[in-house]
Amino acid sequence: MLQTKGVEIPWTVVTSTAIALIAILVGGVILLRKVFQNSPERKAEDLNAAPRSDNASAFMAASMQAVIKKLKEQEKELERLHHEERDRADLTERLSEEVTRNMPAGLVVVNAQNIITSANPAAEQTLGHRGLNFRRASEALGERSDLSRLIGECLTTGKIFRREQIEHRDAAGDIRQLGVTISPIRKGTDDVSGAICLLTDLTELASLQKLMQLKENLAALGELSAGIAHEFKNALATISGYAQLIQSENPSPEVADNADKILEQTRNITHVVTEFLRYARPLDISHEQVGLSAIIERAVAEVSEAFPLVRLRAEGAFGEVAGDDGLIRQALLNLTRNAAEACGTAPNGGKVILRGEHFQRDGHTFQRITVFDNGPGITRDVHAKLFRPFFTTKPNGTGLGLAVVQKIVLQHGGQIEANNRPEGGAAFTVTLPLSRQTPEAVELKQDASNNTQA
Repeated sequence: MLQTKGVEIPWTVVTSTAIALIAILVGGVILLRKVFQNSPERKAEDLNAAPRSDNASAFMAASMQAVIKKLKEQEKELERLHHEERDRADLTERLSEEVTRNMPAGLVVVNAQNIITSANPAAEQTLGHRGLNFRRASEALGERSDLSRLIGECLTTGKIFRREQIEHRDAAGDIRQLGVTISPIRKGTDDVSGAICLLTDLTELASLQKLMQLKENLAALGELSAGIAHEFKNALATISGYAQLIQSENPSPEVADNADKILEQTRNITHVVTEFLRYARPLDISHEQVGLSAIIERAVAEVSEAFPLVRLRAEGAFGEVAGDDGLIRQALLNLTRNAAEACGTAPNGGKVILRGEHFQRDGHTFQRITVFDNGPGITRDVHAKLFRPFFTTKPNGTGLGLAVVQKIVLQHGGQIEANNRPEGGAAFTVTLPLSRQTPEAVELKQDASNNTQA
């Protein structure tokens, strides 16, 4: 007897109930097997399917083997798709690397820690630096450079800079004009994880623009000079003549003093007109070999005598250039005198260095002459107007000295640049070809009417 909650159940009833449940379970399994065997899907199974069996254990084992087989087939398909996706990703990465490596514009990628994570060959060539990858941007590009400042501002504020034009000093110390576009890399809407910088070298274009601007200035001055020079000289001669006539009549001291002032002012104006005509009219350049060493030594000696408190010296190599000895001497003497004037009041004493060197470019040999000083340098607003006619920062200057120097250098087939030195002071660099190249004329061709008036 079996007791459950106080109720006694005979064993015969329990035994018969268990037998009935087992019979129902076995019948259900057999019925399911027959249904599965007679189904269309089962009949479509290939000969590799598990063999049929008359017992339930064999049937269940065969079913499990079929499921395992399907899983293995799906695993193989997933592995094939994975390999295809990986090959596609590798191909995309290689294509991206090839595009970046061969693109003409410079590309620099900087992370949030200001570390350069990627720089293509064009960027290294444009910036004049090798091995930029994995270096701190401020260290590789210069702590005070405009490019470092823009990249830092982009990383800090997320600001986008489009088509900015900046100056950059490369590893050799040369100044390059760069076109820059910088945009941030964002993880979300606000977080900046890096910056992308596109670079274009605009140095040659900027030089061409300056040359075109110079030609336009020369053309305008040439048109004005023919008309005003004659009138100015006539007026000055008349004024000076009357002043001298007054002096010859034994006037009173006050009248004589006024006459002296008139003559002094006419001499000053005559000097301005003379400098103006020297700048505006075409230069008559002789074609002779000019030894630069002698010119440099003479310039150092003359300026040292005029500025005894300024230390001057020449160093480096100075060869021979083709051109006019007098004009080249005038240009270099003017630059040396300006440098001595700029550093005359330096706290530790003025110092001017004239350095010469030779270099190769495009199969030609050039002479570079750089005049260094330790003065206050050139401010940004002055730098843009430095070679502009009649622009001067001197109280009694005419504003034509550097303009004349630039014209002389250009008509000798060279170029002149002015920059600030990192350690302080200014540097004026003159580049002249050692082998004569025919420069493009920069003077204005006057028409027949102007020639007849002259």
